[in-house]
Amino acid sequence: MSLRYRTVPVTPFQQNCSIVWCDSTGRAAIVDPGGELPRLLAVVQSLGVALEQIWLTHAHIDHAGGAAALARDLRLPIVGPHPGDRFWIDAIAQQASMFGLAGEAFTPSRWLDDGDDVQVGECRLQVRHCPGHTPGHVVFHSAAAKRAFVGDVLFAGSIGRTDFPGGDFDTLVRSIRERLWPMGDDTVFIPGHGPEGTIGHERRFNPFVAERPT
Repeated sequence: MSLRYRTVPVTPFQQNCSIVWCDSTGRAAIVDPGGELPRLLAVVQSLGVALEQIWLTHAHIDHAGGAAALARDLRLPIVGPHPGDRFWIDAIAQQASMFGLAGEAFTPSRWLDDGDDVQVGECRLQVRHCPGHTPGHVVFHSAAAKRAFVGDVLFAGSIGRTDFPGGDFDTLVRSIRERLWPMGDDTVFIPGHGPEGTIGHERRFNPFVAERPT
């Protein structure tokens, strides 16, 4: 059993869409298909994996804009986010029109909550509810692979914005410290934008959330 992934930045927002698969079975999920679906599907084909699910960390247009079309075209279930992002999903067409992107509202096949699991092939990932950037933001953590797909909660050297509707700075900081730090310093996180990083480095050096010596 081995979790593998390929990250593909899409749309003008350069949002990190990740194709995640089980190396043993070749079954795959796609995390946050924000757009450029033909390009993403070409990568899926090149990897030789079988795409079976769509996983969403949250419902901002750059992360969820392609979910409805992909689900309809390939008859895939949409898994996530947490119900706290329902209002963002309902407004996804409005979000799309603001930025000249494609997007339509949808109803997830399954909402997620803290402590849930998602599974692709033989690989199981834990769901952690991490509000603050949006109320319904979740992250996907594989303890076995020491990888976490964290959307816009944490970035290398920064954290997610909290000035959108439903965002809250103190809530986001608490989510990071209570939900991400316990994953372990050697866990690599895949953010929604920009390069990967490690939990340990951010815990020590991230200017927004670093632990201060007492």
